[in-house]
This record gives sequence, structure tokens and C-alpha cells, in this order.
Amino acid sequence: GQTIASASSDNTVKLWNRQGQELQTLKGHSYSVYSVAFSPDSQTIASASLDKTVKLWNRQGQELQTLKGHSNSVYSVAFSPDGQTIASASSDNTVKLWNRQGQELQTLQEFHSYPVYSVAFSPDGQTIAFASSDKTVKLWNLNLDDLMVKGCAWVRDYLQNNPNVSKSDRHLCDDIGTRR
Repeated sequence: GQTIASASSDNTVKLWNRQGQELQTLKGHSYSVYSVAFSPDSQTIASASLDKTVKLWNRQGQELQTLKGHSNSVYSVAFSPDGQTIASASSDNTVKLWNRQGQELQTLQEFHSYPVYSVAFSPDGQTIAFASSDKTVKLWNLNLDDLMVKGCAWVRDYLQNNPNVSKSDRHLCDDIGTRR
């Protein structure tokens, strides 16, 4: 809570103290930086840029990783509450999830047909919200247990009653969503 980070059209991220004194300038992006976020432990800084990348930096200003995979400008970046996942929103109409080592985990692309300008995690880390230029905000559920319960509720009758389902597959959803 003692350091402020700012993104700039001069292709940099600047770190400031609470008195407004510049502490550090992080250089490495080739176009404007639109978003910056601190990891929950405040030891890593993520920056999103029009150069189609997200960069991870340590507090000393050293570049740790460059996350490449978007095909257009990256407008927003956020850390999950546990600090292990990074979400990036882009004008390529996608949200990408990354691990701290810079590996792309998943691309969410069927949700918007317009650029995605902002992304945020819920405080419990189970939901991602993203906003688009189509004037919508969409939520994506990351709670796999909840998704399994909902999915099995949807297909349970099919699995039990369709004669074309194999005997072993009939039990895929046994005990999912039925435990108390």
C-alpha cells in the first residue's frame, strides 16, 4: 500500500511513493501501456499494452515475463486473489488466462464480438467479470465444482435414460450434486 503504479502512453510504467516522488520507470513495451496491476503479495506488477503483450515485472523494475498471444491491443490486466492467475482483456475480443510463468491457460473468446476493455476477478477468485464495447459485462464462472453440479443436473436424465449411452457412462454423474 505504499507504492502507486501508473500506465502511460510513453510506453512505460512508473512507480511512485505516496508523496508523489517517482521511484522507478519500467521500460520494455513498444507502445502505450493501458493498464497496470499489483499481485496480491505486491511483489509482481503486470502491465498491459497496445503492443499486444502483458509484461510481468518485479518491484526492482526487472522484466520477469512477457505474455504473448493476443492478436491485438491489450487494454486491461488483473491478478486473481491468490496471485496465481493473470487475466488480460484485448481488442481481439478475447480474455486470456495465464499462469505466473507466462503460459497461456485458456482463451475466452465466444463471449464478445467486440473489443474487451476491462477484466476483474471476484474477491473469492471464482468469477471473472469482463466488459466490452458492446455495452455488456459478462461473468465467467471458475468454480469447477459448481460447473460439475450444473452440468450433471443438465445431463443426468439423458445419461440414465438414453439407450445409446454405454453402461459405464451412465454413472458419470453419480454423486455429483447429490451429496449433502
